[in-house]
Amino acid sequence: MKASIWKWLILIVVTATSLALVLPTSEKVKLGLDLQGGTSYTLEVDEEGLEGSVSDARDQALEVVRNRVDSMGVAEPSIYPDGEKRIVVQIPGMKAEDRARASANIRKAAYLTFRTVHPRNDELVKALFDGHKVPEGYEAVSLGGRGDFWVRKGNPPDEAERAAIRAFEEKPGYDLLLEKETIEKKDYFRPWYVSRTVDVSGDCLKSAGVTYGQYGTREVELSFDAEGRRKFAKVTSDLAPGGAKNPDLNGRRYLAIVLDDTLYSAPHVRTAIEGGNAVITGSFTLEEATDLATVLRAGRLKAKLNVLEERTVDPTLGSDSVTSGKRAALIGLAGVLVFTVIYYHFAGLVAALALALNLVLLPLGMIVVGGFFGLLGGASLGQSASTLPVLTLPGIAGIVLSIGMAVDANVLIFERIREEMKLGKRFGTALGAGYDKAFGTILDANITTLLTAVILFWLGSGPVKGFAVTLSAGIIVSMYTAIGVTRMVFEFMEKNGWLNKLGMMQLVPETKIDFMGGRKLAAIVSLVLIVAGLGWMWNRGAGNFGVDFTGGQQLTLGFSQKAEVDGLRKALDEAAGVSNAGLIQYQRAGAGDETGNEVLALKVPEGEGDAAIAALQAAFPESGFTLLEQNTVGPQVGKELQKSALLALGFALLMMVAYITIRFEFAFAVGAVVGLVHNVLLTLGLYAVFGRQLTMTSIAAFLTVVGYSVNDTIVVFDRIRETKKLRGGRLDASVCNDSINSMLARTLLTSVTTLISLAALMVFGGGEIFDFALAMAIGVVVGTYASVFIATPVMMAVRPRTSGEAAAAAAPAKKK
Repeated sequence: MKASIWKWLILIVVTATSLALVLPTSEKVKLGLDLQGGTSYTLEVDEEGLEGSVSDARDQALEVVRNRVDSMGVAEPSIYPDGEKRIVVQIPGMKAEDRARASANIRKAAYLTFRTVHPRNDELVKALFDGHKVPEGYEAVSLGGRGDFWVRKGNPPDEAERAAIRAFEEKPGYDLLLEKETIEKKDYFRPWYVSRTVDVSGDCLKSAGVTYGQYGTREVELSFDAEGRRKFAKVTSDLAPGGAKNPDLNGRRYLAIVLDDTLYSAPHVRTAIEGGNAVITGSFTLEEATDLATVLRAGRLKAKLNVLEERTVDPTLGSDSVTSGKRAALIGLAGVLVFTVIYYHFAGLVAALALALNLVLLPLGMIVVGGFFGLLGGASLGQSASTLPVLTLPGIAGIVLSIGMAVDANVLIFERIREEMKLGKRFGTALGAGYDKAFGTILDANITTLLTAVILFWLGSGPVKGFAVTLSAGIIVSMYTAIGVTRMVFEFMEKNGWLNKLGMMQLVPETKIDFMGGRKLAAIVSLVLIVAGLGWMWNRGAGNFGVDFTGGQQLTLGFSQKAEVDGLRKALDEAAGVSNAGLIQYQRAGAGDETGNEVLALKVPEGEGDAAIAALQAAFPESGFTLLEQNTVGPQVGKELQKSALLALGFALLMMVAYITIRFEFAFAVGAVVGLVHNVLLTLGLYAVFGRQLTMTSIAAFLTVVGYSVNDTIVVFDRIRETKKLRGGRLDASVCNDSINSMLARTLLTSVTTLISLAALMVFGGGEIFDFALAMAIGVVVGTYASVFIATPVMMAVRPRTSGEAAAAAAPAKKK
């Protein structure tokens, strides 16, 4: 009894905590660029002093900027090249102070150097103060025991003034740099003569992170690679008392830590540092220390970046698509809940409440998972320890899949209880046995999918990470509600005599279909469909890929009357000469309160700009669309994102093989992987046959197909394993057929409930929501089919036969 009370108390606590995290939603739920819009920066490579080509510098800057923005905790920004030397960075809605930080972090060159301080620095600096020598804009002050400082009279100096200070009272081979020290909220500056020769550069840096000093001050801790450790040990050994450059055992030598010509600290070198670790000290706020660590981790830029323009941007899906998508999602969820209640009666009502509880507990799950994943990926997708990750369409895809898996878990449990009741067991016993037998199946299916999600986050980026976070959180929460909470409800009612049976419909009768007998025909059908689909894709060539993958033309259009984004997309889809439009987004020059005229940004494949403009002018004459600017832009899904996604999927497959081999057999792992590859290829081919193109949106859908395929296959394999044990370890076609037939009701019900929600998205969602739902719907049908006709036959084909099975197979031949 005490254990039961604790279970209910835990449920109350976690529910209250999760609600506190999400309420009020208007303040605490942050939406991504695709759902709420944000801020857009247009950056340009500064060619002054650049070594090498501009395009190479742009490509390198693109990767560095992406790493910096990701490390700032910004979920799924949009970053792509614009012409030969420009980069566009779009970041989900930010406050004014965050925009300033983002702009500063993006532009920093991040050239870190360790440079020796002049051996007579203390003497030279004392001479400056004794001679009352002060650079223009500063004045000298004395703080007694703290020493002498310069104080800035007005605003911080610009670049020209900083250059003048470096040359102030110049010493050959040395710059005069200022170290800032904040005392009682006022900035003071200490001058140092720092060598222009670099002893150790940031190119040797391996990692950087925020730590705390002896008195609670914030510091940035650095660690070097092997080459950096060697160089750092050499320079500190030389500067330490008794070293090559400091033979006096009582001498004091300093090593300056300089970032982009800004001196952060110049610590006294007491001894040689062999471990390759260093600390940057200073009067840092937490944000300053975090930003410094961020730009150092991301790497330095080959050339300076200038911010040409800052704009506020509308959601990339369009506000109308967001609204219709919300409506479609609610309709789909309602349809699933109604179907579940009708089919499973009271048990369905409990399952519906558990699904609603999933959504309530999901924020807490996202906090926990996002924090854990932050340790893997270096960023937690826009969240701190107590804030939610930013929610985007790929993230919603993960939630959709986790809800589908939650429905599946409840169906598995209820069908197991039905089986136990048919054996004549009393209700309480059947209830416990149903949950116990379903637990292993649910655990295996969810862990396999969870491992996939962890790998996707670890090695992926952008939309891959967002999908992984929400999927993982949804899996953990749904396992708790499906296995734990619903059981608590049923057992509580059963013990109090309020429940002694579970009435359920049974639309799917018991079957004895020879699924394995049709495996050859299924293999031929699959092979033909895959070859036909891939052939169709080959014939389409670049037409398979939207401008998110290929790049194209970005048009900036002026207008007199705003039109809905869904209407614009429909007009372009139907227009001759426009194969597929990408970004359709309203933008306003400037950010915050200082904004100019609103314009329409439109991305289309190369050479289709004129046709797109003509189509919009014909469809919306009242809008008066006119071309203001036209540029060539690179792909949003860059090579590094494609590479990371493929690498993540490859590692996920390896992890899947390892786990399934441990839990089942190697043959089961082969069957699951072949089934998954089959599903992806067939879904891709059918998606292309429907005339759709691969975009950022469809990436989220295909990731969902991967997760669904794994879950469905493992559920079937788990029943085969169980049937095999019941039959003395025998595994043949009849065992597979009986297992699949016994799971047929569950398979069809899960597919139907998932397709109900997807149908709502396709009918009521519109725009890119339709593409997302279509890809998922194809994947659900293909995945259900493959679990039975592809994964299972492949498992049987590669499984090594026992001596008894081989003898049984050979016996008929001997009789003949």
